[in-house]
Amino acid sequence: MKKKTGKSLCLASSKGGVGKTFLTICLAGIYAAMEKKVLILDMDLSSGTIAHALNKPYEKTIYNFVDDYNNNRYKDLKDYVTTYNEFIDFLPSPKDPRQATKIDSKYIEIVLEKATNHYDMVLVDTTHDLNESNLVILDSVDSILFVMQNDPMDLKNMKSILAIFKDLEKDNYKILLNNSRDPYKKYFTLFDMKNILKNNIDYVITSEFYLKNIDSYIMNGKIVTLEPKAANVFNKDYTTLMNLGVEMLGKEEENGEN
Repeated sequence: MKKKTGKSLCLASSKGGVGKTFLTICLAGIYAAMEKKVLILDMDLSSGTIAHALNKPYEKTIYNFVDDYNNNRYKDLKDYVTTYNEFIDFLPSPKDPRQATKIDSKYIEIVLEKATNHYDMVLVDTTHDLNESNLVILDSVDSILFVMQNDPMDLKNMKSILAIFKDLEKDNYKILLNNSRDPYKKYFTLFDMKNILKNNIDYVITSEFYLKNIDSYIMNGKIVTLEPKAANVFNKDYTTLMNLGVEMLGKEEENGEN
């Protein structure tokens, strides 16, 4: 029987500082709570922070995968990933930013293909630049989650990206408004933002998910959505993330089909 292929989701944005990495890790926690195997792939190649946010020592990175694959030393993906817990693994960005330039974009599709054959979900964290690597990622993943804030510059840039997607007839994306990153930004109403973008905003993370002590989570390598009381303390936003996670897995998971 052919091995079931998992899904891939890229978290993207039109500007930096919108909370992509934090939400990537939170979604990994959601999938772990669902007992799904998940890989976090850090494709912010020059300044990724997934490994630091999870606070786990690691040896191999995406650079080692590419270097070994290019030189016929590759054997198995498990030789490169680092385990966070029973359900979550991660593949960090290069330790040295200079190695980022040595990662040819053609290997991105290869690592995604291998990862989706081992995991139920592959979460890809990216930078906001529309460079060659990110364009390949956006073309290769099953789904894209654009993360944005209530911010004039963010709306302007997001509108431009959505126009490009429309021209390309690309519709495998959802938009998440993250009000937890900066709860004091309230420039526009939700109606105004939808009108400006000419697009629906599919998910909203409320300001109640704002964490004053977020640095302590990072220093201790904790995932908010795996905390015992998270589902009750952040009930609305936890439910939003759970619904998002189920939708990204697909209807067969929602219906419990094999």
